[in-house]
Amino acid sequence: MILSLRMMKKSSKENVTERLVPQRTCIGCRQIQGKRNMVRLVRNPDGLIEIDTTGKKAGRGAYLCPDWQCWNTALSGKQLERALRSGITSENRKQLMSYGKELLKEIEGLG
Repeated sequence: MILSLRMMKKSSKENVTERLVPQRTCIGCRQIQGKRNMVRLVRNPDGLIEIDTTGKKAGRGAYLCPDWQCWNTALSGKQLERALRSGITSENRKQLMSYGKELLKEIEGLG
């Protein structure tokens, strides 16, 4: 009996080689997905909001699905401002919209 428990413990440790995928919530549609499947927006220390393609920039971040409906919802409403705890200027909002459209076209072209 003791021998079989030891064997079970050893075999269960060997099966734990898979890494867990970090999960994030889209601020547009509120669906949970893998972090790598989403686009990160970050408020940098200067207060400017930009797209973080590396996922490692310093600052408060928020995630969006690579879907135009989510981008439109988050940027036209208050979801992004609430998530980043910062206001967005109209110029910054236009830049994010245009960059988001280009980024989404690239993603659709790859898929």
